[in-house]
Amino acid sequence: MASLVDYEDSDSDPDQERLSARPQPHLELYNDRPLIMSSSSSSSSSSSAQSSSGCTKRALLQPAAVRPYIPKRQRVSTAVVQTPETQDTRPSAGAHLLSEVSERVRPFLGRKHGRAELPRRLQCCVQAHQGPVNTLQWSPVDHLSHLLLSASMDKTCKVWDGVGGGRCLQTYSTHRGAVRDACWLPCGRRLLSGSFDGTAALTDVETGQTVAQMENGFKVTCVAPRPSDPDVFLSGGFSSEVKAWDARCRKVLRVYKAAVQQTLDVLFLSGGREFVSSTDAVSRDSAERTLIAWDFETTAKLSNQIFHERYTCPSLSAHPLDDSFIAQTNGGYIALFSSQRPYRMNKRRRYEGHKVEGFAVHCGFSADGSVLVSGSSTGSVHFYDYQSSRSLKTLDAHEHACVCAALHPVIPAVTATCDWTGEIKIWT
Repeated sequence: MASLVDYEDSDSDPDQERLSARPQPHLELYNDRPLIMSSSSSSSSSSSAQSSSGCTKRALLQPAAVRPYIPKRQRVSTAVVQTPETQDTRPSAGAHLLSEVSERVRPFLGRKHGRAELPRRLQCCVQAHQGPVNTLQWSPVDHLSHLLLSASMDKTCKVWDGVGGGRCLQTYSTHRGAVRDACWLPCGRRLLSGSFDGTAALTDVETGQTVAQMENGFKVTCVAPRPSDPDVFLSGGFSSEVKAWDARCRKVLRVYKAAVQQTLDVLFLSGGREFVSSTDAVSRDSAERTLIAWDFETTAKLSNQIFHERYTCPSLSAHPLDDSFIAQTNGGYIALFSSQRPYRMNKRRRYEGHKVEGFAVHCGFSADGSVLVSGSSTGSVHFYDYQSSRSLKTLDAHEHACVCAALHPVIPAVTATCDWTGEIKIWT
């Protein structure tokens, strides 16, 4: 009892100390907390302490309620695990850049797109993720085009100030598995992502909150919002099905079935009335299933005789102006196709010089469509002339496989690249 009460006078009465050392019927001890007394015993103790002539006591008693003891095993089993819904998604100090115009972008707003320029030097390098970065994409809204989206196998998406020093503005932990694909919605305020946890999700850029999350029943490897109605999107992955979702009601609108095991990528054509899916079919009759064109409304196959070579196509990209699209192939070249029926391949133009070697290497265009850019399994970035298909420049960007490169839509020459180790570089 002496350890729970602080004595100021050392010449206290021994008889009084023996009385105070007796166990009290209303005292309970819980986890080394200060002694807690009932109201009746507290008043009686205080009166006896005041009646003592040679002893002044300063009690460390607190009027807190006694909590029942909970076994350790039960405390561990009921502990709150930080899930994507409970994780801290508060913006960083530069959160205002998620909704404001960057001073780096402002001078280029309103200008007509001139001929694309190519990068010459490294601006910054960031070890952005703890796992491979699967994709990069600049914001499609011009006044927010300083924002760079990245998706990684470390289960997160991040938004960066890509033209202002490479600072991370927000981290999104929406998924419980690796994030295989992510993209901006046309409004620039929401992100669409697909993950190996089997879900596709819409996330608010500023708040980091999940707007809608849909369970697909398979690992999602590709997502694509419909241009005419961004609340509707496609998702494909380790399944023979591609699903069309409506994020507003979180329901499946349509299902597109093919005799394949996996969908590698999906791309909308003709304003969203049609789309093309790329599959993993490489058998003898793979020409019938490698690229498939679908009617969005009826789910009918429009063509399955598009690509006649025995290579898979890990990524697709549409030209910003022409009625054409490109397909990255594991044959080490990029093929060009018409986006109008019957989707003929242009055999006179082939963009080659880079290597894919099994990586999901992305390809894309500059804002004016004059330059085509692709990563490479060797770590380099390749720029091609769209019209002539000749190589314009090769940039030794990374030591490991460069899986994505994206030209800035507004600022000339600015390019973002990423590799298989989680590194992101900005070039100017």
